[in-house]
Amino acid sequence: MTPTTEQPNILLLCTDQQRFDALGAAGNPHIDTPHLDRLAAEGALFENCYVQSPVCGPSRASLMTGRYVPSHGLWANGVDLPAHERLFTRELADAGYDAGLVGKLHLGSCHGGRTEPRLDDGLRVFRWAHDPYPGSSENAYHRWLAARHPDLHARALREGPGAFDALPAEAHYSHWIAEETIGFLRHAAEGTGGASSPFVFLANFFDPHHGFGAPQEYLDRYDSSGLPAPVTRPGELESKPPIQAEASAESYAGHARGYLEYSEQELAETVRAYYAMVSLLDDEVGRILAVLEETGQAENTIVVFTSDHGEMLGDHQLMLKGPFLYEGAVRVPLIVRWPGVTEPGTRRTELAQWVDLAPTFLEAAAAPVPRAMQGSSLLPLLRGDEDVRWRDWALCQYRDSGHPYDSPALVTMLRTGQWKLVVHHGEPATDRERTGELYDLAADPRELTNLWAEAGHAATRLALQETLLDVMVATEDRTARRVDVW
Repeated sequence: MTPTTEQPNILLLCTDQQRFDALGAAGNPHIDTPHLDRLAAEGALFENCYVQSPVCGPSRASLMTGRYVPSHGLWANGVDLPAHERLFTRELADAGYDAGLVGKLHLGSCHGGRTEPRLDDGLRVFRWAHDPYPGSSENAYHRWLAARHPDLHARALREGPGAFDALPAEAHYSHWIAEETIGFLRHAAEGTGGASSPFVFLANFFDPHHGFGAPQEYLDRYDSSGLPAPVTRPGELESKPPIQAEASAESYAGHARGYLEYSEQELAETVRAYYAMVSLLDDEVGRILAVLEETGQAENTIVVFTSDHGEMLGDHQLMLKGPFLYEGAVRVPLIVRWPGVTEPGTRRTELAQWVDLAPTFLEAAAAPVPRAMQGSSLLPLLRGDEDVRWRDWALCQYRDSGHPYDSPALVTMLRTGQWKLVVHHGEPATDRERTGELYDLAADPRELTNLWAEAGHAATRLALQETLLDVMVATEDRTARRVDVW
């Protein structure tokens, strides 16, 4: 297909904690996502997209900077991205794009009611709201909710945080994200409100993040008895690193309920609520896409749908996220629709990574890609170029994020070919035992059998550990200018 010569608009739709398989187009027959399925049918679905961390802040920093976690420095939730880091929105704004954001950003600490520190992000429109719960006075969702639905806002404040998850759809955080996005798109089409063309807009939803609540009308779409049970087997964690048994008993280092504290019915209801949240998101995405088409902007807009990481959802006897790098935690949806460039219905199996999105956006916009960006543009894959040489590995890292464990949990994943290696680091990085996981994803796609300690796979493990050393060197930040030979 022949690429358009005009600079395209860029619309990034990003959810929070959505697994790769929480999508009908990914082959899940239990979940209802018609709008996202249509988007995939009209564009490209990357079947193997990996984030750079299984938790929000480090992963989102990799998206925005195009850099791996050790390079950009936001190594855990609660850490601020260094002010000198350049975001792709700043680069696009400098290239003439009108830039905006609604919802979550999470490039800095905002726990306990703090307002996330803002960087030189290039965003003209900034409707920040870290989450739907009471917190920062700068939470734009709460201002909107208090103005539009004062009775519902007051009731939810009285009843507590969980009440915000279950608000009616017309008052829900996800609906607000869509409303703000639609407003931006209409202004862009009209050339009003200071907007100009081309634009880049980030619509950052909070769902399907826990606390596992949804409007009743969406819960009613699902019968918990018909949804899939968690992927596990009796005694599974006996062959896995010890921290998984710790997290199975208590999530978030004891700050949230662990898998073992859930009854079978509670687990089923959790999956039901998770699927309901995704269906709500799907409907809101559908509204956004309809306005994009109605305003005549669809043909020259790259639409990207993705998520910052996954959710264990009971798989492997684990809930939420943390020091585990299973597919459900680190593999996410990635759909890209670019009319005139990407053949509808394209499926790509290459190992894409979140660091690849920033250089993709910049190359699409004919803007310079900074040397500091470590990802690779996906454009050759989106165009269907012949004989594309693409790296055969993906890297993901967890560095004792969020609530710290008594001994720091430091975990690194390498995915290459049919293999996944997960190293749980020991001394001198931490006083935990050095151990790990090794999975043959061709024979064991559900990651139930850990081959790390199997004598018959010792050579494979050694080769992968050596490859991981090379990948770590390849992803070092060596962008400081060499002035001379010495």
